[in-house]
Amino acid sequence: MAVPAPRVRRRPSTLGRLLPLLLIAALLAPVGLLLTQTWRHIADDRDLAARERLGVQYLRALAPVTDALVDAQSAAVNGRPASGETLARAVEEAASVDARIGVELRSQERWAGLRAKLEALRDRSPADPAAAFTAYSEVTDLLLALHRKVRESSGLVRDPAADSYFLQDSVGQELPEAVVAAGRLADLGALVARRPAAEQPRGLLELTALRVAALAPAADVVDNLRSAVDGSESTDLGANVLTPLDNYQRSVEALAAYSMPADGTATVDPGRLGAAGLNAHTAARQLQPVILAELDALLVERIDGLDRDRWLTTGAAAAFVLLSGWLAGLLISADRRTRRRAAMPIPGTDSPDEPTPADAWQPPIGAGRAGDHRALQPVGAAREPEATQWGPFDAAR
Repeated sequence: MAVPAPRVRRRPSTLGRLLPLLLIAALLAPVGLLLTQTWRHIADDRDLAARERLGVQYLRALAPVTDALVDAQSAAVNGRPASGETLARAVEEAASVDARIGVELRSQERWAGLRAKLEALRDRSPADPAAAFTAYSEVTDLLLALHRKVRESSGLVRDPAADSYFLQDSVGQELPEAVVAAGRLADLGALVARRPAAEQPRGLLELTALRVAALAPAADVVDNLRSAVDGSESTDLGANVLTPLDNYQRSVEALAAYSMPADGTATVDPGRLGAAGLNAHTAARQLQPVILAELDALLVERIDGLDRDRWLTTGAAAAFVLLSGWLAGLLISADRRTRRRAAMPIPGTDSPDEPTPADAWQPPIGAGRAGDHRALQPVGAAREPEATQWGPFDAAR
């Protein structure tokens, strides 16, 4: 009788054991790359916003210098005594800011050149108004160039949000240019009124050019701020900006009107033009800190949001690592249990040479009592006792 072969458990292959771990690694790699790129993107955006705040600090320090310089120019052109204390104090405050963050904004060289020019202006005699106008124009050009440098090096010109971009463009470029040009326009009106009649036409052409140079950035300031208010999600921006913006817009409209020659004449009233220029300067001085404050508030809010995103990314990465470790632990434990079961023999198959109780030979029914053992004999030998026992009976028949 054939004896069935013992059943042996199949051991899992090496590839079968490593396949779950390989799948986890294949999932871990792209998710880890995605989380790393997200972290870097958030970090870059946060660094840009923090750098922009440095630019806002520098622009806030340059605002008093601009105001004091325009006032000093007007005083020098009109022959009034100028208070050098205001300009000196503004210069010292800006110098302290440049010493603190100028290296990071790469503005120290430009500031050093501007400060040297400002120091030279304080020692200049106001005897020649035309020469003073030219000298102050050169210094204000350097000041506007420093504004552009700060915007570029701080990243304000690359601001990704619409509202903050319009705000930085207004406060860092358009408004300083408008203030400087409005001061020049008012001072040039006073200078042209003193020229001989033969030079009046040329003076009017100069006034027209300065009028365009003053009104164009002022109009850009109004358009930018209205665009910032319309495109911003902040509810405080419109309420804080629109009122000083309306005052500034009205003062600019008055400046535009008084910078035109009067009807029937080819001259400009220098008194009214000077008063209009002063009003425009005062309105700009009230508007500028509001814009800077709103811009800084938007940047602070953006930094807070990026910090929250960074914490969320960190939490997601930690949760993914823990989940992957837990899943890998389950797979490793399951693999170990499978290997232990494969190493254990199946019950009943320890001695394949011995027949199992189900396969053992059993005597036929009625072959004898239990414990009656007879030797196996050939078929013919088994019939001989039966023939000897019934022999006489067969003979009688």
